[in-house]
Amino acid sequence: MGRCVFAAARLAFPALVVVGLSACASLEGLRALIQAPQFSQAEGQRNEIRLAPIQSGRPAGGATVRIWTTVTNPNPFGFTLSTLKTDLSLEGNHAASGEFPLGLPLTAGQQTIVPLDLSISFADVPALSRTIGRLAVGGTAAYQLDGTVGIDAGRFGTPSFGPMRLTTGQLQVIR
Repeated sequence: MGRCVFAAARLAFPALVVVGLSACASLEGLRALIQAPQFSQAEGQRNEIRLAPIQSGRPAGGATVRIWTTVTNPNPFGFTLSTLKTDLSLEGNHAASGEFPLGLPLTAGQQTIVPLDLSISFADVPALSRTIGRLAVGGTAAYQLDGTVGIDAGRFGTPSFGPMRLTTGQLQVIR
């Protein structure tokens, strides 16, 4: 009897491996079907930059940027937007990076508006001096926000997307 059980186990093991691998493959196939959250400039919200004065901790001054984004879940199931790593460029020059641990649940097809705040130290980005000068007298500046997005999709896993362009638009000084 021991030989029969051993022989049956030897025959069953490869079948279990094949079934297990096909289950993993179908899970990977599902992950490949998950679409990245979509970002766009939020309508009705004005993106802004606030210039910070020269202070002891900021000898060159700086700015705070708020970008209003609409985030959309294009999937037929809900997920949680868990992380967002961003890179902000002003007029083609790198200005700031940010990491946002969000924990924002989005149901299937849901849209929500999210403000993203980034800090710029002018000491770190001398290439922005011309742009900052124009902003200081009431002008605007084109921005581009790129990033990597992480989601928690429950049983479908925790994929990340990017780096990708999140949104573009104009910034204006708010006084």
